[in-house]
Amino acid sequence: MPDHERCRALTGRHVMPRTVPVLPRRTPRQRFGPDADDQGLLGQARPELELVEVPRLGSFKVWSHGYPYRTVRWHFHPEYELHLVTETSGTFFVGDHVGSFAPGQLVLVGPNLPHNWVSRVAPGEEVQHRCVVLQFAREFIEGCIASFPELHALDSLLAASVCGVEFTPGVGAAALPILTALLDAQGTRRVTLFFSLLDLLSSQGVARLASAGYCIDVSGYMASEMNHILATIGRSLGGDLREGDLARLVGFSASKFSRAFRRHTGMTFVRYVNRLRIERACRLLLEDGLTITEICYRTGFNNLSNFNRQFLEQRGVPPSRYRHDHRAHGIGGPSGPPQGRASSG
Repeated sequence: MPDHERCRALTGRHVMPRTVPVLPRRTPRQRFGPDADDQGLLGQARPELELVEVPRLGSFKVWSHGYPYRTVRWHFHPEYELHLVTETSGTFFVGDHVGSFAPGQLVLVGPNLPHNWVSRVAPGEEVQHRCVVLQFAREFIEGCIASFPELHALDSLLAASVCGVEFTPGVGAAALPILTALLDAQGTRRVTLFFSLLDLLSSQGVARLASAGYCIDVSGYMASEMNHILATIGRSLGGDLREGDLARLVGFSASKFSRAFRRHTGMTFVRYVNRLRIERACRLLLEDGLTITEICYRTGFNNLSNFNRQFLEQRGVPPSRYRHDHRAHGIGGPSGPPQGRASSG
């Protein structure tokens, strides 16, 4: 099946036939096997759901992270992801493709395509900024294309991304300053940079990664009890989330749920929920119109003192100081970044 027809089958979206030059498919370094299993990435394992939260008033998310990091695992999400490696080398996994990466590698991963990058570092070594990541929803980019017919030039690139595509090192080098600028850009500058990046990518040749026959099985992924739990948490952050209720939802005992959740996320249930709630609070603090008390209850905390304590523990400053400092540096309003090296526009 041609990629543009496969994209329509997977996403329900009609696209034009490919116009982006597609280089011969990269020969995988290996198929999933014993080496992949050493990293916990055996091909038969269900990928984990990553919750990508773009602010209510934002259009896309740009952020950077180091290594190790909580999202470094075999995972998927409904959003497109552009992934640029800035430090370290190692092994990367996209669908059924396994290959090597180095600084400068640029890959576009389509919706729900499982992926992971595993860096080779010394035991105990930590890298502060391993990559820059741009994530945007299918509905967002389809809306842009519907509004601006000129953007149909992106159709073939988006269609090819259902298998994951890798750009040449030269394109990665050209994309680096744009993505770096996006981390701190504000207002219309962010929009300008975003579309200049898409313009760069749409005219370049790409190498397909996963095989054409690789099956993206979203319903199968979500059949995992823990993925179902993570999706429920993401939908219910502002409500009353109780570990016991979620354990019963998937038929787990309290002890089995606790062990499975920690193994799946690397942290306890309470810590995971509080982290997501504080991340959402950071975004709301940079939007106008809500008091700190309103943000406290909107993010699921049941009293202000606990909210302030959790915020101080995770961000090092109280919510009022966080809002003041970001606004004082011109980072605020609907387009401001939620924290550190993350920005959603």
